Amino acid sequence: MSSQYYGPHDRPPIGKWIPLSIQHVFAMFGATILVPLLTGLSTSTALFTAGTGTLIYIAITGAKVPAFLGSSFAFIPALIAIGQTYGVPYAMGGAMCAGLFYAIIALIIKFTGKDWIDAALPPVVIGSVIIVIGLGLAPTAINEAMYVNDSYSLVALCIAAVTLCIAVVATIFFKGFFNTLSILIGLVGGYLFTLIMGCFFPAYKFIDFSVVREAKWFAFPFLQTDAFGKYYWMAPKFNLVAILTFVIVSISTVCEHLGDTLTTSKVVGKDFYKDPGLHRTILGDGVATAWAALWGGPPNTTYGENIGVMAITKVYSVWVIGGAAVFAILLSFCQKFGALIQTIPTPVLGGICTLLYGLIASSGLRTIVDAGVDYEDKRNLTISSVILVLGIGGGSLQFAIGSDFNFALGGVALATIVGMVLNLIIPNKKK
Repeated sequence: MSSQYYGPHDRPPIGKWIPLSIQHVFAMFGATILVPLLTGLSTSTALFTAGTGTLIYIAITGAKVPAFLGSSFAFIPALIAIGQTYGVPYAMGGAMCAGLFYAIIALIIKFTGKDWIDAALPPVVIGSVIIVIGLGLAPTAINEAMYVNDSYSLVALCIAAVTLCIAVVATIFFKGFFNTLSILIGLVGGYLFTLIMGCFFPAYKFIDFSVVREAKWFAFPFLQTDAFGKYYWMAPKFNLVAILTFVIVSISTVCEHLGDTLTTSKVVGKDFYKDPGLHRTILGDGVATAWAALWGGPPNTTYGENIGVMAITKVYSVWVIGGAAVFAILLSFCQKFGALIQTIPTPVLGGICTLLYGLIASSGLRTIVDAGVDYEDKRNLTISSVILVLGIGGGSLQFAIGSDFNFALGGVALATIVGMVLNLIIPNKKK
């Protein structure tokens, strides 16, 4: 969109600043709203906490790092599992503790450096865990794509297939800025196809606009509404299972943060590991996550989509990223906009997630390949094998603590911690 270079501290003229910021909103939008749609959280709250979380990140990093923070996909299994088992407030409490865990890691890095992270979480562990995150969600995508009210539906499958095809075409064949919007293009295309099907086949109407008509134009995205339309704050609650689950999952998202920060450094041409320092970027990410959970939003993470936009445009201005954050906040206050997003049909989400969850798993494979992990080494083969089976197979550790509390640890969290233990105790003969 622009060939003129703007560094992190440069502020473009207002005529370029606004459209450049809106471009970043489009880049992050599809993924940011998809997480709350899949986990039952509010899309408006997610936009609000993404925007405010980005501004918090900018403040903590001294306005030196151009990074947009949006909803994290890595926490989807934890949000669903804890939310369904204990309730959403406990999921928010766990997410808050994950943010505080980031702060602890940031403090340790400040005084000791990051070599200990590399030792505990080598690429064979990180890549295998990322694969588990993607493939562990695969049954959810297939259920949304093929079933309506627990019954197999060819109509739903047709909608999901068209949505998937549109997203795949956008991902493979679109170039430049439009390539960064492939998820959003797939959502819009699938939505329009569903509308057209509803016009020709009234029996297959998946979209109900009544919720949009009933919604207010203005609402507070950081507050929940009860059955009488009154606002209230959903205070986070805490228990040991939720805290441990989110903290363990956050180990993998810290690794994701390391990769995103390194990529941003390469794109911008500045070493953000040194200035403002990795401890400050991790702290900013953690505080933004805790802040999001405080208001009922999904945990945040730095977004690769926006890094891609910067690489294309060569506009690295923190002012532009901050402008995108402000636009996201403004959008979050329009309740009709949030209600319109909620009308996205489940089969459309299923089609998008078929691609998206696969991309997450593939990024884990890329992590392993890029690092040159040797699978002729039985040590690496063993670590990956155990992580994949425990994580995808639904392994869990459960036991009672007293008479009123049952501890349970499973999925990504269990696979991550077992992978770390195996990596530390199995001798590395090649060193």
